[in-house]
Amino acid sequence: MDALLQLLHPLFTPAFELLGSPITWTEILAFVLAVWMVICNMRVHALAWPLALISSLLYFLLFWDGKLYGEASLQLVFASLAVWGWWQWLRGRDAQGQKLRVRQMSTRARWLALCAVLAAWPLLGLLLDRQTDSPVPYWDAFPTVASLLGQYLLGRKYQENWGVWVIVNAVSVSLFAYKGYWLTVLLYAVFIPMSIAGWRAWQRQLAPVRA
Repeated sequence: MDALLQLLHPLFTPAFELLGSPITWTEILAFVLAVWMVICNMRVHALAWPLALISSLLYFLLFWDGKLYGEASLQLVFASLAVWGWWQWLRGRDAQGQKLRVRQMSTRARWLALCAVLAAWPLLGLLLDRQTDSPVPYWDAFPTVASLLGQYLLGRKYQENWGVWVIVNAVSVSLFAYKGYWLTVLLYAVFIPMSIAGWRAWQRQLAPVRA
């Protein structure tokens, strides 16, 4: 990984400074693609997924360089899920065999999702604490686990994905501020109202069948 970072060193050269921290070209490009991606998600446009793939790979490099290993690993999962999500939006079917449409989860599914996050969070935090030199293992672990849920719900067109992203983005703002990724802090702060707007936009497209 160090060799790859060295090869891509020009992307990590500072473009400017913000609040005393250097903003690299990698962070700028990832920022632009991520905003474009969320706008496409709000419009239920499949272009969101290739944008997610590229921005996730850029953020992987950025976070690994900053020793946020949970967030970095999450970006590789996001890149894989972007391919899966792209397929789901183009070819996916619901339990009735119908083409995926915007829908809501059942109450039981919501509780199961919540329990899964609360169970996985401390386990990942413990792993990061013992196996890496992450300075904030449990803080890093929560948005990592919750983001996996949000990405799955987004891929399957469940409206609840937007509620998950509001929470993830709020936690991530403080995490990235701690690391001095100020442009990414701005990005995730902007994501919060965009996620609320996404919820409302999908509310208008809700399918009548609950799954």
